[in-house]
Amino acid sequence: MTRLSVNVNKIATLRNARGSNIPNLCQVVQDIIHFGVTSITVHPRPDGRHILYQDVKDIKALLTNYPEVELNVEGYPDPNFLNLIEKVQPSQCTLVPDAPDAITSNAGWKLKEYQYQLKESILFLKKICVRSSLFVDPFTLGDRELTALNQILPDRIELYTEAYARAYTSAQRETVTAVYSRVATSIQTLSMAVNAGHDLNLNNLAFFLEKVSQVQEVSIGHALICESLYQGLKSVITQYLNICHHNKQ
Repeated sequence: MTRLSVNVNKIATLRNARGSNIPNLCQVVQDIIHFGVTSITVHPRPDGRHILYQDVKDIKALLTNYPEVELNVEGYPDPNFLNLIEKVQPSQCTLVPDAPDAITSNAGWKLKEYQYQLKESILFLKKICVRSSLFVDPFTLGDRELTALNQILPDRIELYTEAYARAYTSAQRETVTAVYSRVATSIQTLSMAVNAGHDLNLNNLAFFLEKVSQVQEVSIGHALICESLYQGLKSVITQYLNICHHNKQ
């Protein structure tokens, strides 16, 4: 079974648009948990355009009432972000190579280039007992990058799935998906677990999990909220959970 982690950034974006507390982010998180979700993802950025550092702290405080629910915090490992992680102690920290002005996560780490910085960050996360994950594009993960990855030693890798999403309705779907499957197998041989995320939705998720059955967790936010505008949040989450629960590893 694959764990569904719901990214609530878009809820915060909607709230911030009016400068009030509507929708109430923590209330939405609580509702999502009551619908059956056992992981929440947030990605605070320096400009505060959606999730704020205070939101991360508030959600963590809320989750003390739900010990079975994990918190995954994504971000670039600068000192401010790592200081937040140390204070909040989430279940998982996913490091992404986003520039401060990036609209969304749109590239994986260049592991060889950032090997020493990433290794230091991963060692820091291990020291504070936070599970680590690195956002990686499988199409750039050659032997040189895998060698660097084996030096960095994160607990998990999150596969950047935009290429899969783009190929899903094309003749390249099988070929592209095979790359993800092959890379997931390579990652497992390094004793690392596999996550996935970016542009996954109700249409393309089941096929991806069927072909890349090693995936332990998918993080989905933008598509889930867009689909919920038409179908309702509870209905959409139930559909995602049904897909994830049918993935046999």
